[in-house]
Amino acid sequence: MKNLRNTVTLIGRLGANPEVKNLDDSKSVARLSIATDDSYKNAKGEKISSTQWHTVVAWNRQAKFAEKYLQKGSNVAIEGKLVHRNYETKDGEKRYITEVVANEFLMLG
Repeated sequence: MKNLRNTVTLIGRLGANPEVKNLDDSKSVARLSIATDDSYKNAKGEKISSTQWHTVVAWNRQAKFAEKYLQKGSNVAIEGKLVHRNYETKDGEKRYITEVVANEFLMLG
């Protein structure tokens, strides 16, 4: 059960092509934006739909996979872990980020 402690599974579509950077130490990182859709009926019986956007980060082998096979509009399942981090801007403002670090991709459709 230790693997279930911080696991995220998303199924959605890419909002843009992956942004891949090759770093100095022969590592690569890809950033992806994934849209997931949800819907429910309100008290009046009307269908309400909403879209959530998720930032996904993939490293090394997964980054190369994303660069080679994924593109805007791709339907994909992603398994990874949720990571929270913060940083300070040049103006001294503190920013907080929540990302999914991808362990595995599955192309759908």
